[in-house]
Amino acid sequence: MSPTPPTHIILSASRANGLVAIPYGEEYRRATSALEEAGFHRIHGGAFAAPLADWPATRQMASALVHRAREHGATITTSPRPYLADFGDDLAARLPGTWSAQLELYYHPVVQEDLIGPLWDSGDLLQALLHDPVPAAVVLKNGMDTELLLIERPGHSSGYLLGAFATEEYDDNWEEPNAPRSIVLPGDPDLAARAVATSFLPSYSRALHQRRLDTVLRALERIRAEYETLQAIKTSGRYSDGVPLADARMIPEMERTFADFAWLSFRDVLEHAPVLLSRCRPAMPPWPQDAAALERLRTAIADSQDTRDEDKALSGVLFSVDGWKQARSRFGLAALPSIETWLADSEAFERQARAAVPGGRVALAAPSPRLLTARPAPSAVPRPSAAHR
Repeated sequence: MSPTPPTHIILSASRANGLVAIPYGEEYRRATSALEEAGFHRIHGGAFAAPLADWPATRQMASALVHRAREHGATITTSPRPYLADFGDDLAARLPGTWSAQLELYYHPVVQEDLIGPLWDSGDLLQALLHDPVPAAVVLKNGMDTELLLIERPGHSSGYLLGAFATEEYDDNWEEPNAPRSIVLPGDPDLAARAVATSFLPSYSRALHQRRLDTVLRALERIRAEYETLQAIKTSGRYSDGVPLADARMIPEMERTFADFAWLSFRDVLEHAPVLLSRCRPAMPPWPQDAAALERLRTAIADSQDTRDEDKALSGVLFSVDGWKQARSRFGLAALPSIETWLADSEAFERQARAAVPGGRVALAAPSPRLLTARPAPSAVPRPSAAHR
């Protein structure tokens, strides 16, 4: 992160609050003391302000602030931009739908690091949080699980950066391959809102669709590998390394072990597949035969809902490792028919979901990506598996 004064006061103008000051730096408390001693009052959001209606009084407070800042070793800078909260409100009012804007202040430089984990970005916004001082940001929410982050563009006298947080189901966002790129916004709220609505939000929706799809397909891949191994062991009477089973009575324990493993992954399917299924329109692409498969998949999701609800209910009361293992095995066995349906019909799902990307269907004239669910028949000697204990 680039160096910043240990005691810093940033001034900007606000149409509602007058002259606004933000204390910032490793010794921001000294900046706060300077503001309070100069007569600035704290406003909603944590900044300090002096009204501009009484110009002589404001001028006197500004002069006092210069002296108090010098006494406390604080550096004062004046921002060429309007108060960030004002711009955030203006932007939210112009976006499609209903959005709220909430200012957040990060007095100490280290606090902005808390934004890096939930941020889902592959562009300049992430780099700014990693390398530049960011004393303030605005969080924009639409009440439909979309949360955006707005900051002033570091190193520039105008403009802003806007990117997205990951949805609450995801917490591993570092270098996530589907992450959308943050966008540079102009200082005009109308132009900025147009850029967000026509460029960033569609890109975000496509990225989230792809991330959900990848999550579901990876979960099915994990389950399939173990499922095929278990079936091969049951059919051949041998472990995956060719060693004969000592006792066929070991099969039920292997099934419970598989069910435990499968449920951990199938929860991702239950979490992310419904919204993907809701976008699939099998009558529109040239695969009308997929309609029956999609209906089976929807039914499988519905049939496992009670099991998923029980899983969620136990999450707050079940702490034993063995208890969780037994519970997951029970859930996996209960959901096994649904799991098998998803394994059987995954190719149709993937094909339809890839064609249902928000913002327009995949160009069918272009080469189709290789379906991850398309594969040759399993070999006679399956690979090592968690089923081999």
